[in-house]
Amino acid sequence: MKFVASTAQPAANLAGREPGGLTTFGPDVRVAVVGYGYWGSKHMRVLSSMPGVQVTIVDEDPERIAEARRSYPQAESALHLGEVLGRVDAVVVATPPAAHAQVALQALRQGRHALVEKPLATTVADAQEMVDAAATNGVHLMAGHTFEYNAAVWKLKEIIDSGELGRVLYIDAARLSLGKYQRDCNVIWDLAPHDISIATFLLGEVPRSTWVWAKRHVGHRHADVAYLRLDFEKAATHAFVHVSWLDPCKERRVTVVGERKMVVYNDMSDNERIRVYDIGVDPTDPDDHGESHAMPVSYRTGDIVSPFIQFNEPLLVQDSHFIDCIRTGAKPNTPGERGLDIVRVLAATDVAEATGRPAFVAGSSAPSAAELVREVAS
Repeated sequence: MKFVASTAQPAANLAGREPGGLTTFGPDVRVAVVGYGYWGSKHMRVLSSMPGVQVTIVDEDPERIAEARRSYPQAESALHLGEVLGRVDAVVVATPPAAHAQVALQALRQGRHALVEKPLATTVADAQEMVDAAATNGVHLMAGHTFEYNAAVWKLKEIIDSGELGRVLYIDAARLSLGKYQRDCNVIWDLAPHDISIATFLLGEVPRSTWVWAKRHVGHRHADVAYLRLDFEKAATHAFVHVSWLDPCKERRVTVVGERKMVVYNDMSDNERIRVYDIGVDPTDPDDHGESHAMPVSYRTGDIVSPFIQFNEPLLVQDSHFIDCIRTGAKPNTPGERGLDIVRVLAATDVAEATGRPAFVAGSSAPSAAELVREVAS
């Protein structure tokens, strides 16, 4: 179905097309934030603080529109995107995930740039259609993978890439809290996109396969606790992800265990988000029976270092990057293709949960029969 904006509205401030066919705009960028919920209100706050950016609020709920008007009395508002689409240059899609594709496609097909909150879409087909629509219409589609604009995550990748940790043995991530339960997706689709994007960003590749354990404890809709295993072929390592809406403690942590050192990224910390531990375990002579009951290993302990990180709000960094890409024509660091990759992983988790077996991520190389046997046995 094609969504068409009202032709009665004035045209947006189109400045023309770059040689590559990308539509660019003048110095004043007009953005519609669609959905004034948890994330939409944050985008509204951030974008409203930027010079040269005019923000319009769009939400079908009149009460939310009234709330937004109280906070931003100078901003234009509307109940439907079609009312204002002809007067904006770009949209930020912060609706519930099930509506992401519909809203984004409406904007992209009318030649408007789109930043879409995670997950990009709820099916691979929708995400691919969004990527294709952006390319066809010469506009940006950007995935809202906020943690890829987080200075602590950048530092974590810098440490891994430097070789300081040695070979990465595994990554362990936890994203836990009490709520917020979602109506249109399970806890994996709600929370795991963050940690999947972090792990793939750190390792520079998309996982080849995934295993899932997920269970519903409250209500009758969706799993609220889940454990994922992501298998990375080139890095020859795994990432383990624990997500929960049903935990008494709020936790946002990523641990990277290397052969030489280990590092912990704690997003809940105010002043030491990254801590590098000079500790580890080394194998010893298996013929040494000094302690017959113990494994033949030795333990290393050393310094704990917390590097300085110049921290800026990741959402501000992300949205500023989106505006810069609109103004300059530069490709976003998290383009629609990046969002599509994460949706493919999420779709594989659905298969793994339903079958109780490992699921291979679409787009990865097809496994041989022998590899399938090894995956099941591992």
